[in-house]
Amino acid sequence: MKYVILLGDGMSDWPVEELGGKTPLQAARTPHMDALARQGRTGQAWTIPEGMSTGSDVAALTILGYDTRQLYTGRSPLEAASMGIQLQPTDVALRCNLVVFGEDHGQPTMADFSGGHITTEEARELIKTLDAELGSDTFRFYPGVSYRHCLVWRDGRLGMTLTPPHDISGRAIAEYLPGGDGAETLRQLMEASQAILRRHPVNLQRRDHGEPMISSIWLWGAGKRPQIPSFREQYGLTGAVISAVDLHKGLAIYAGLEAISVPGATGWLDTNYAGKVAYALNALDSKDFVFLHVEAPDEAGHQGDVQAKVQAIEDFDAKIVGPMLDGLHRRFNEFRVLLLPDHPTPLVLKTHVREPVPIALYGAGVEPDAVQTYDETVREQGSLKIQHGTELMRLLLRGRTED
Repeated sequence: MKYVILLGDGMSDWPVEELGGKTPLQAARTPHMDALARQGRTGQAWTIPEGMSTGSDVAALTILGYDTRQLYTGRSPLEAASMGIQLQPTDVALRCNLVVFGEDHGQPTMADFSGGHITTEEARELIKTLDAELGSDTFRFYPGVSYRHCLVWRDGRLGMTLTPPHDISGRAIAEYLPGGDGAETLRQLMEASQAILRRHPVNLQRRDHGEPMISSIWLWGAGKRPQIPSFREQYGLTGAVISAVDLHKGLAIYAGLEAISVPGATGWLDTNYAGKVAYALNALDSKDFVFLHVEAPDEAGHQGDVQAKVQAIEDFDAKIVGPMLDGLHRRFNEFRVLLLPDHPTPLVLKTHVREPVPIALYGAGVEPDAVQTYDETVREQGSLKIQHGTELMRLLLRGRTED
């Protein structure tokens, strides 16, 4: 038996006036997800435990069956593992975004948390310079993918108030700067980065090409090295994770899953969908389980871009779900697929919310319920009611859940 999770990050949403009162999932053309729901069981699941932050890190750990209350230490340590960073017990890792500021009534605002989706190559040059000029025995900068990077603080502090930049799109940044004990050091680093970035050749080239200049680094997601039991210890299965995002690759590394890098995977609308499918199917030739993640719907949600989110969902359906189902049918006798987002990312809020997500389970031993389409309505219409997201792996592996 082969097991697959197809995760469209942040796909679920709220009704949008621009879409005639439909959600992006309802407005998008999704024949493959609809067929999967029609031929399988549907319902809802809570992927964010009560009291936990509504991040993809918490949701992904939960979906894989791990108790985040016991194991979660912060987002950046997971990403650090993907970058090959060996954290020492006293190291604090922080996510380091390259961001673009705007201005409103003379106050700087968070215009773009993604740095205009800066290329990985451009970003690497910026991070290299920041490390050369601001790095020390205490602080080191490490390059990641696109706007997502890492700062390691040797013998660093925790307990500060740090705000994800995607939570404050369009807002004045002043009240969201790092706060608490040790935060002044981080604010000084952020301010120092601004002078370096203003004069950097990569930024000047971006300006000349009509692209937004990177204004600053933004630090958040602090944490120390976690201790996560291996997936094989948990379930007796081998597996792999396919994602453009360091977070999910790092989680794979800590869980003893193979973190597969797909050439051309960007985390945006231009990602290599076909490559992700090909690598996923090939991985299943030798492994039991694949977690295939697509970031674009969430990115569009954070930007408040209605049409981009609809396109991201349609691309996920046409270029991931359809080809994966076709490949699974052609290559394997028995398999099960779990389809879901990790959390809602409402366009009107431009950030995540803690609400149940629509789920659909399809494959061997799964009896269909009466649902005909895959969207937010399956949360009420479907037969599955998963109160604790850690049950999702058991649902996938056994094809049933306790009533």
